[in-house]
Amino acid sequence: MRARKLPIFAIFAVCALFYLLYMESPTSTVSDNKPPFKPNVPLPRTNGPISSSCSVSVVESDHEEKEELDLLVPPPKASKSERIKWFRRKLPELEILNSTSKSKRFHGRVLELYNNNCSAQLFMVWLSPAKSFGPRELLAVDTLFTTNPGACLAILSNSLDSPRGHTILKPLLDHGFNLIAVTPDIPFLVKNTPAEAWLKKLKSGKMDPGSIPLFMHLSDLTRLAVLYKYGGVYLDTDIIFLNDVTGLRNAIGAQSIDPETKRWTRLNNAVMVFDIYHPLMREFLHEYSTTFDGNRWGYNSPYLASRVIKRLGNKPEYNLTIFPPNAFYPVNWLKIPRLFKKPATTTEAKWVEKTVQNMNKGSYMIHLWNKVTRKIKIEEGSVMQRLISTHCTVCRNITNSHT
Repeated sequence: MRARKLPIFAIFAVCALFYLLYMESPTSTVSDNKPPFKPNVPLPRTNGPISSSCSVSVVESDHEEKEELDLLVPPPKASKSERIKWFRRKLPELEILNSTSKSKRFHGRVLELYNNNCSAQLFMVWLSPAKSFGPRELLAVDTLFTTNPGACLAILSNSLDSPRGHTILKPLLDHGFNLIAVTPDIPFLVKNTPAEAWLKKLKSGKMDPGSIPLFMHLSDLTRLAVLYKYGGVYLDTDIIFLNDVTGLRNAIGAQSIDPETKRWTRLNNAVMVFDIYHPLMREFLHEYSTTFDGNRWGYNSPYLASRVIKRLGNKPEYNLTIFPPNAFYPVNWLKIPRLFKKPATTTEAKWVEKTVQNMNKGSYMIHLWNKVTRKIKIEEGSVMQRLISTHCTVCRNITNSHT
């Protein structure tokens, strides 16, 4: 007798049930104590595929992701009073500002990750839709683990903490990288910090969220809060890693220096390394809470770090190292497009060779300034192609990472 095939909707129903059971599983009951910062012990690497109990994945629609993002993007050319009214109407729909059954798993999942003999605990933040986490971002994570094989990375992201996100990250997970995508619990992260008052005011619906999309400001806040509460390394997603960062402590990088005095003129918080409960991180959170301006790009992010350290100075108790630009930002945003072009002459080929050697020797990473380079193709034989190809494991879509 011939077996009957299950209809496709039945397969989806079974998969959805497995997923819901997984999402509602009990979390760690570890209390909110300081998680340990583990010694430099590399993790074993596995190359086998990750098993799955179901071959059909549940994928959110593009329409749903667009709606989620639209809630955080103010109407164009709206006045301050119009933005406040708009935001007040949207507040009930903004799950990201509240603790949910999904986000309440955050603390337990992070501690579980960092109990894996991590050589360093790393964080990224991704509050955009999962579909926009593309080849460029995958290269960032790929080169991170190739150069820091014993590290553990938590990507704070509601959109990637999903079946679609798992599918996107699967090429990296299949190589045994110690990586999770986890929905951040922003109220938990800011609790008992200076930013708790800011979040309360925002949720009251009485403050101007600003003309810049709110998810950018929440990303700025989340990176500060997660470093304060857990310690470790925060990294932007538009970075190519060249060397091991696990030995760094209490460090931030200068984006520019005065050519005469050699003193820094601007810091950048695309890369930050701080111990848990570091007093300077608390100062950053206080500055964010008391001077927030949602209408000025960078004011609550790279400019914030510069303002605070310039005002307070580098006190001995901070034990802070301010690295010169070549450490994290070896090429500024005006000159970086040149690194994407293949050499056309012998002179250019020599320049490429020298640049690759200098960066391999003198830089921890390269910040790609995505606003400038996102749509630029990485050409064969260019500085970027040469560096990525020798610092990645999965190495997919190097020359097409702009698509």
